[in-house]
Amino acid sequence: MKNKSFGNIFKGDKVIWVVFFFLCMVSIIEVFSASSSLSYKGGDYWSPILKHVGLIALGIFSMVIVLNIPCKYFKLFTAPLIAFSILTLLWVYFAGESTNGASRWISLLGIQFQPSEIAKGTLVLAVAQILSAMQTENGAHPKSFKYIGLVTLVITFFIFLENFSTAALAFTTVLLMMFIGRVPKKYIGATIGGVMLIAIIGVSFVMLFGEEEKEIPEKQNLTEMSMPQQEEETSGGVFHRAGTWKGRIKKFFDNTEVAPKDFDLDKDGQIGHSNIAIASSDIIGKGPGNSTERDFLSQAFSDFIYSIIIEELGIIGAVLVALFYIILLYRTGRIANRCENSFPAFLAMGLALLLVLQALFNMLVSVGLAPVTGQPLPLISKGGTSTIINCIYIGVILSISRSARQRKDSTHESGNKANAKNLATFARQ
Repeated sequence: MKNKSFGNIFKGDKVIWVVFFFLCMVSIIEVFSASSSLSYKGGDYWSPILKHVGLIALGIFSMVIVLNIPCKYFKLFTAPLIAFSILTLLWVYFAGESTNGASRWISLLGIQFQPSEIAKGTLVLAVAQILSAMQTENGAHPKSFKYIGLVTLVITFFIFLENFSTAALAFTTVLLMMFIGRVPKKYIGATIGGVMLIAIIGVSFVMLFGEEEKEIPEKQNLTEMSMPQQEEETSGGVFHRAGTWKGRIKKFFDNTEVAPKDFDLDKDGQIGHSNIAIASSDIIGKGPGNSTERDFLSQAFSDFIYSIIIEELGIIGAVLVALFYIILLYRTGRIANRCENSFPAFLAMGLALLLVLQALFNMLVSVGLAPVTGQPLPLISKGGTSTIINCIYIGVILSISRSARQRKDSTHESGNKANAKNLATFARQ
């Protein structure tokens, strides 16, 4: 009876369950280690990790509910989620709670959340439905590009107003989904070309007219949950974040060699302490809980948790964490390949790409190969909305894996019956 009851909970693809379990274990260990600044601020050593474990438990509960929903019903949520996403994104722009000069949080019925986290998943759901509805023998109908472009433009524009990196992440996911969904390549190529042109114009605008904001030394922000380069509140407007973007772009492309003794840890402490954490890992790592840079890196538990993972677990630990995300993507591809209908296949691949691309963004930032974006490491970083939403994404993939496996089993049984019937007919003859 116990095995049966556990089987009713852990439904779906077992490999994805194992990957999810290990990512949660890494999350609990590393967030507990990296939350020294939060413990110092709150005066309670256990409070940050207990809150994080509670959010993971809530996420798992939400995931179990979602994986028990047949994937055909996910289509019913598309229109309401689009309307909800647009309304909340407008709400957060005009009346959201501000962090680092950006309004990204709102409170609804006493629950604080980031609308962009819900909006990017909604976009994947909408694109999956459009691609599946307009599939032909030769790929997606050319008109599908128009509908995908419309919904993507609307949602990513509102996300872009306050969170450029999340908008870029959502757009990249949609682009890959169009490629998988066999949208005519000329449209995909035109989209890439258009985006590159807009990006060049946008970067030029930011560099010419963006006013760099004064940075508060990181030592003053050690116990704060905000970004170490704390931006001052700006006057608003569509491009009120231009100064922040300009500063990050200049820092990333500044190739001037700075001697260690001349490096300003007060000004660039985020990048500096991240590099120190990686360099001091000595390949094999210091061991879980033995990080020293967590006390100086203000976002050690979130945006730069991968640096702490490298410091404590070494190169092997860093590779294993990256491998978990690769396995997640590979396994989801296997599930999508078994789906008889295109909608669950596109939805599963879109959500997996969303998670893996975000993980890639976070890792590249931590090792200094991309500008600071503020993207947490999915399923590992400490978070509120993102932790629960990412668990729901896994629940959707597990739900799809259940129906795909059932279809495969039923097809296999039908094939066996047909083979037996043919053998019997042959024997009679």
